[in-house]
Amino acid sequence: MSQPNIQAVKDYLLQLQDTICQQLEVEDGKATFLEETWDRQEGGGGRSRVMADGAVFEQGGVNFSHVFGDNMPASATAHRPELAGRSFQALGVSLVIHPHNPYVPTSHANVRFFIAEKEGTDPIWWFGGGFDLTPYYGDDEDCIAWHQKAKAACDPFGEEVYDEYKKWCDDYFYLKHRNEPRGIGGLFFDDLNQWGFEKSFAFMQSVGNAYIEAYCPIVNKHKNDEYGERQRDFQLYRRGRYVEFNLVYDRGTLFGLQSGGRTESILMSLPPLVKWRYNWQPEAGSEEAKLYSDYLRARDWVNGG
Repeated sequence: MSQPNIQAVKDYLLQLQDTICQQLEVEDGKATFLEETWDRQEGGGGRSRVMADGAVFEQGGVNFSHVFGDNMPASATAHRPELAGRSFQALGVSLVIHPHNPYVPTSHANVRFFIAEKEGTDPIWWFGGGFDLTPYYGDDEDCIAWHQKAKAACDPFGEEVYDEYKKWCDDYFYLKHRNEPRGIGGLFFDDLNQWGFEKSFAFMQSVGNAYIEAYCPIVNKHKNDEYGERQRDFQLYRRGRYVEFNLVYDRGTLFGLQSGGRTESILMSLPPLVKWRYNWQPEAGSEEAKLYSDYLRARDWVNGG
């Protein structure tokens, strides 16, 4: 089995960050990403890029990080005791894009590599990542196209891969306390090493590259749709669910905070404006109610829903 090539992973992730930022800037047409590099006292650092107040995107962050240390956080070794006493490196690109227009979905993507090493033993390593879509107003064509891109990214790696990682995404991006999914899903995978390094790395690249190819056409289709105060108000209310998931369940957020990562970069996933309401329900038969009845449930989108 081939040994992990950390430099190759890092080179790819930096290139992926560049590509995604460039294409989102073209789609926005006004704003650019501001870059900030940072160092972590315990080891490593990152390159954070944030866009705000664009023509299309209200806020978006596309972050690269490469952190390392001599010992894993205790919170991580409690769940993975085999990592205790090992040095570690974690590399990844993580992004969340929050548009102005409520008819343009919020999107998230993340691809990452983790390795833990100890002299005299084989390294423990894996890849993880995926992407998912969070619409405020559903569109069947968008959902089908999104999932078809996800399936196309998976198909070269096995017939069962899309179905497995689509289900994992549906299960993972689920707010148990709300009894509802965050959106219409996509792909989610973790602990991927059973294929060996080369194939696993190729799959991570396939997923990373597919994200922007899937998202930009949806943005372009809806960014000029007309909307009013009602749609904007509902968007801000539904963003509250995004905040709840990221602060309660998201593995990347929790690992970043527990491992001493840069707080501003970790929490760039949160939207700039958001609303909560006590015991609110959408009006029966409304566009807003349709999101709950037709879209916030697991569906076979790749075959038309």
